[in-house]
Amino acid sequence: MGKLDSHKAIDRFSFFKKIYSSAYKAIIGSDIDFTEVSVRHAIFLLAIPMVLEMLGESMFAIFDIFYVSKLGADAVAVVGITESLITIIYAIGIGFSMATGAIVARRVGEKKPVEAAKSAFQAILTGIAISTIIAVPGVIYAKEILLMMGMEASIVADNYFYTAIIFGSNITIMLIFIINSIFRSAGDASRSMQVLWFANIINVVLDPILIFGWGPIPAMGIKGAAIATAIGRGLGILLQLYLLIGDKSRIKFTKDILVVDFKIIKNLINISVGGIGQYLIATASWIILVRILSEFGSDIVAGYTIAIRLMIFAMLPSMGIANSAATLVGQNLGAGKPNRAEESVWVTSKINTLFLGVVGLIFLTIPEFWIGLFIDDPNVLSAGATCLRIVSIGLFVYGLGMVILSSFNGAGDTKTPSILNFVFFWIIEVPLAYTLAIVLDWKEYGVFWAVVFAETLLTAAALFIFRKGNWKLKQV
Repeated sequence: MGKLDSHKAIDRFSFFKKIYSSAYKAIIGSDIDFTEVSVRHAIFLLAIPMVLEMLGESMFAIFDIFYVSKLGADAVAVVGITESLITIIYAIGIGFSMATGAIVARRVGEKKPVEAAKSAFQAILTGIAISTIIAVPGVIYAKEILLMMGMEASIVADNYFYTAIIFGSNITIMLIFIINSIFRSAGDASRSMQVLWFANIINVVLDPILIFGWGPIPAMGIKGAAIATAIGRGLGILLQLYLLIGDKSRIKFTKDILVVDFKIIKNLINISVGGIGQYLIATASWIILVRILSEFGSDIVAGYTIAIRLMIFAMLPSMGIANSAATLVGQNLGAGKPNRAEESVWVTSKINTLFLGVVGLIFLTIPEFWIGLFIDDPNVLSAGATCLRIVSIGLFVYGLGMVILSSFNGAGDTKTPSILNFVFFWIIEVPLAYTLAIVLDWKEYGVFWAVVFAETLLTAAALFIFRKGNWKLKQV
């Protein structure tokens, strides 16, 4: 009996040692071929750093809103509206990063590292060009943009600098997304994680210093939050570039590839159009939802903003899990293993659905507690708790849909998610939100329920199309 217990103890020790060893490799990075190891092991190695990366990304939003909430509901509302607008930049950055990821992952699976590096460099050049075009009007017309979104002139006059700085520094958002996608699609997800955590630590340190002042540094208020974020992301990009040219990088940026290649750019743009489109469609609908909510006052918008930031905090790690499926789909299709690509999606879906289901239960049970961590204004707290309670009902469904849509993008099929987003966000969600909130006078409740309904139908449709298997035939 004693020997049996001893053997069990040894087995448990070996099991945990193996888990620790795999987690360490995932965080530090390794040269494992993800098309050869077991699917579960590949997901584990990719998902851990991707989840940690997304946690780092979500910390930008959480810490910003935590400190800004101390400035009052008006400041929070400005952040919320700016965030809804800046998601257009997120859409472009994510769209290009998806196209970059699909192409780089496919070339890595085909064992063509030079072609992968060429595609990555062209994506960076394109991102720089587009962010420059966005920055100029964003800075010049920051006031007008906020007024157009229904903000009172007095609030805009005191806080528009936040919007101007965020738009002006949008290149940091664009490149963070694109370069981290290069790392992930090459199977080097630990680099993406390291960059985001580095950038986030800078932001966390600078936020309270610049917002409230410290020593000789004056209090800048909401403007300080924007500056802190821009500096944090900017230094993160410098770290990315340093890692890209390092000896240990899987993507080698040699002098030979540092030229403009319009053929690759054209292919990249063709694939990006669908990726950008799907996120522009989704984020533009979010802007309309915020505009509808602004009819009910800044307290409602502020509560919604805090609730959505909490949702983002929960869902960004979930996106990290979904991103691991996209990488495995791209690499396995490149390696000529479509069945293994599909298996990766099903295994990842189960993990993601369980994860967000648990998060949803936590938010649903005590929403007032989570909103109360950021603000004690009773009106804002009530609005935020209501939003969190209702939208959390569908979190487990979002977990499944997120992986399915990500798998399409990993295969280079960005068109299908674009069509789905258009149908379910613009033909269903926006009209339904307006009808429930304004016409039927459900007010903010109508907007919140419209989100749950549309996202659930979107997931069902995506699952139906995925099971047909046409995504396996996509060439990039």
